[in-house]
Amino acid sequence: MRAIGFTLMVMLAIASFSTLAIAAEKGNNHYKWTDAQGHLHFDDALPVEALQFGYDVISPSGLTIKHVDRTKTPEERKADEQARAIEAKRKHALDEQNRVDQQILVAYPTERELVIAQQAQLDMLNQNIGATQVSLESQEKSLSEMLEHAADLERSGKPVSAALSSQIEALRKNVEQQKAYIASKQEEKTAAAEKFVKQIEHYRQIKAQQHP
Repeated sequence: MRAIGFTLMVMLAIASFSTLAIAAEKGNNHYKWTDAQGHLHFDDALPVEALQFGYDVISPSGLTIKHVDRTKTPEERKADEQARAIEAKRKHALDEQNRVDQQILVAYPTERELVIAQQAQLDMLNQNIGATQVSLESQEKSLSEMLEHAADLERSGKPVSAALSSQIEALRKNVEQQKAYIASKQEEKTAAAEKFVKQIEHYRQIKAQQHP
């Protein structure tokens, strides 16, 4: 019985202490803030002005319990949201770059293997350009022959048939298309070569980070 009575007394004491602590926290705290002119203020109640500048909650013993930032304007909240969105985008891009870097290291354990793969892509572009150039030269020759034939017909006073005119026009279009294709592939080759130089530099950097 004595043990039970002692336990009840302890529990009542703890409950009373908790109640007093809560009451002190609710009713006896003070507030400290600095206004726009830099003047320090203390108050037992929380005024609207303190919300505008932010404030500290002070315990009855004079200790700072917590700091509350000032209420932000809608424009500031919008700016914060935009900043968070930019940071999230930056982090996503960094994570994506790290993922790609790891894939490169797995695919090409050595720089030599990466260079070989790059050269294979350049060789493929060169083959496409070379094959198109051969076809272009053949079609240019055919076009030249057809134009000479049409000129001969005109000099002799004979009409140029619709079929010949149609063939000449079709060849002209093919020649222009193949010239444009070769030009685009040449640009692609130049861009690829520049990209590969940067890729090698980046590869060396991530290799160095892997083995500092």
